[in-house]
Amino acid sequence: MSHYAIIVPPLFSHIRAMEALALHLSGKGHRLTFILHPSLVTCDNPRIGGCPSLPDSVQRAQQRFRSPAARTFFCIAGTLAAHTDALCHALPGILKRLQVDGAIVDQMEPAGGLVSEFLGLPFVSVACALPVNREPDLPLPVMPFRYGEDNTARRLYAGSEQVYDRLMQAHYRVIDAYSRRFGLPRKQRLDECLSPLAQIAQGCATFDFPRRELPDNFHYIGTFQPLPELPARRRNDAPQAFATLGTLQGHQYSLLRTLARACHLAGVNVTIAHCDGLSPAQVDGLYRNGAAQVESFVPQHEVLRQADMTLCHAGLNTVLEAISVRCPSIVMPVAFDQPAVAARVVYHGLGRKVSRLASASTIASQITALLNEGSDYHQRLAQVSQAIRQAGGAARAANLIEQALDTGRPVNAGATRAWNGI
Repeated sequence: MSHYAIIVPPLFSHIRAMEALALHLSGKGHRLTFILHPSLVTCDNPRIGGCPSLPDSVQRAQQRFRSPAARTFFCIAGTLAAHTDALCHALPGILKRLQVDGAIVDQMEPAGGLVSEFLGLPFVSVACALPVNREPDLPLPVMPFRYGEDNTARRLYAGSEQVYDRLMQAHYRVIDAYSRRFGLPRKQRLDECLSPLAQIAQGCATFDFPRRELPDNFHYIGTFQPLPELPARRRNDAPQAFATLGTLQGHQYSLLRTLARACHLAGVNVTIAHCDGLSPAQVDGLYRNGAAQVESFVPQHEVLRQADMTLCHAGLNTVLEAISVRCPSIVMPVAFDQPAVAARVVYHGLGRKVSRLASASTIASQITALLNEGSDYHQRLAQVSQAIRQAGGAARAANLIEQALDTGRPVNAGATRAWNGI
């Protein structure tokens, strides 16, 4: 069996998605080493672990992600640049010492692709967030824009792309410098560092904006996380909601308090998961403002199966899980690709979007409207849910990765249509 390196930025949702994928690969007999400090890897599996001998420079770069300021849009370029720089410097030696047979690389960390290409090591690219693959008539996956095909939309997409590329120059300079140092074709952006063998993404075509230029080796697989069973028809005495802002935003007490008030105004029982982000006093505050249940973590699969709606930050994992159980969403994007995920929720009629700065009464009116229009969402949710469930998940992703890394040849979508008829 083979030994694969997993190269992923130290972001909770990305690590958890890669762990779900790693479990399937370990079940096929492979060994997986995350290029992360072992404390960040939570899998209880002897074939899966972190890297205990990371250089101090890499550990310092990974610690930068823990600062809330470092994750803001205007600081993220420097955070990403520092991480890519440290990895590009240290990764050749690490991968040689580990004697890996291939690499599984998060699209958000170009060092994995750059170093693998430099070493002649086969690698696959994985999109744990929205894919970074660019197309001329689509907004970038960090932009909040609606989809449009008119000239106004095209100009908006092109202009925002130019602004984004200027803001990301610190990261681009690092990518460019190491592509030159490694003797590779010149590269500057994330989408220029993707695998020629296989590119694997969470989601499905029926959730994304219309795409026309994805490469032949691109594969949507639904979601890496195991999917809950579809719920029986919901028959709650009172409407039930699940609210979460994810692990990076769970500390935002004021927004969670507003959601509790909004649900109370709308006559909805809300369960809130704050992901260990709040103090006991703040938890008590949520109860005083109308929350029915407040926990650090909940069995999210089961809670979503019983919920009539979810109120969330538009994190891709949470949104895909809600869609999979046909639960409509009210999304309040905060950062990263969340505004773009929210735009897709609205475009496909899977829920509603509201500003995270909205008042409790405004959010309550959106909750009421969603409840009143619930049947209008059912058919659209059922269609996308079916596509996610038929896309193969982590099991199919593991097969694609195994085939690409073992053969060193591109795995094109046309050759894998037999998976559940897609």
